[in-house]
Amino acid sequence: MTASPRDTSATLGRVAVFAALIIVLGTVVVPLPSGVPITGQTLGVMLAGLILGPRIAPLSIALVLALAAVGLPVLAGGRGGLGVFVGPTVGYMIGWIAAVVVIGLIMRTGRFTWWRSALAALVGGVLVVYAFGIPVQALVTGVPLDLTALSSLAFLPGDLIKVTAATLVVVALRRAYPRAFADRRPVAAATVGPAAA
Repeated sequence: MTASPRDTSATLGRVAVFAALIIVLGTVVVPLPSGVPITGQTLGVMLAGLILGPRIAPLSIALVLALAAVGLPVLAGGRGGLGVFVGPTVGYMIGWIAAVVVIGLIMRTGRFTWWRSALAALVGGVLVVYAFGIPVQALVTGVPLDLTALSSLAFLPGDLIKVTAATLVVVALRRAYPRAFADRRPVAAATVGPAAA
């Protein structure tokens, strides 16, 4: 069964909205000596995976990366151009694609609950991104992998705050406007609260 033009338009709209959200959150930047700043963009990545799911969310990430590749300043700190794809942050950006897939898959393993949202954001939005980002950063910078991993601990407090923020936003949105989510599970199956825990 093929998607209707209305469904296609809605999907494209979601992709564009979340790409824009990721770009806007990139304006929140805390520079670090490692060359990989703490940014709000990973919060946007978490939200995309949680809300759009494993099939649609990667399209938002791909759109952001395509815009960066053509030179638009859409990445943290107003960066763009092909140079960012050979810099220390490229592994993290590639990790965003895997992250939203993992987040979306975890979210769809059962009923919607706050703890599943938090777990998905933590595993996909932090662990998966680190798994791609740290080795590539070590390779690009020439810093040993163990030291690069150790320096990445500076990101953890901010990342845990982003996991919490993403969870709170998604729980509130699921209650207020469940149609925002890409999956079509009934609202009754998306109960949030003690009964769902």
